[in-house]
Amino acid sequence: MKKKIIHLDNITKNYKVGTQVVRALRTISLDIYEGEYVAIMGASGSGKSTLMNIIGCLDTPSGGTYILNERDVSRLSDNQLAEIRNAEIGFVFQVFNLLPRSTALENVMLPMVYAGVRKHDRKQRATDTLNDVGLTDRMHHRPNELSGGQRQRVAIARALVNRPSILLADEPTGNLDSVISEDIMKLFADIHRKGNTLVMVTHELDIAKHAHRIIKLKDGEVETDEINPNPVY
Repeated sequence: MKKKIIHLDNITKNYKVGTQVVRALRTISLDIYEGEYVAIMGASGSGKSTLMNIIGCLDTPSGGTYILNERDVSRLSDNQLAEIRNAEIGFVFQVFNLLPRSTALENVMLPMVYAGVRKHDRKQRATDTLNDVGLTDRMHHRPNELSGGQRQRVAIARALVNRPSILLADEPTGNLDSVISEDIMKLFADIHRKGNTLVMVTHELDIAKHAHRIIKLKDGEVETDEINPNPVY
């Protein structure tokens, strides 16, 4: 039986806006297992970004329990959450978030500094990871010398280099045209086939259809949670 990586039990998240309390998430319960490829969908205001922030340990829930790799992370401090993020979660963002004055190789090496990887191991591991995402000949270029698709590949390599339990992608094709988006989704399929666990947040159904399981949120609750019988790749 596959290992349960994420366990959410009755997760709620409330925000106070003036005198109003906004219930962004209402009793979300779900499990994600090792090696799954999951898309989380929903319209604006559905709660998908809030749920992503909680899964990614960028925020804590107002109520409920979040178990990540057998550790309760529901009530950790900001410093403890930062440690968990660095060790367990690789992030891929819509806007890439690359350091503009650093090369692709230097951008990918950076997370290993915070993870305490030995200096002489960083360059080799970063080089290998950039090779894996198809950037062998571009690793010494800076972001402004790379196309949008290449920059996203650098961001994916950076997310993978610490060998996280989960790759969490937030609208990973949002800034890319349709042709480049397909290339990036093929790369995600390759990453998944190698055994990585992927959780992708998207509002685009054609992107979500690449995942093997699609969770749809509505008004802060799980509306549907279904296996995708015909993933694109």
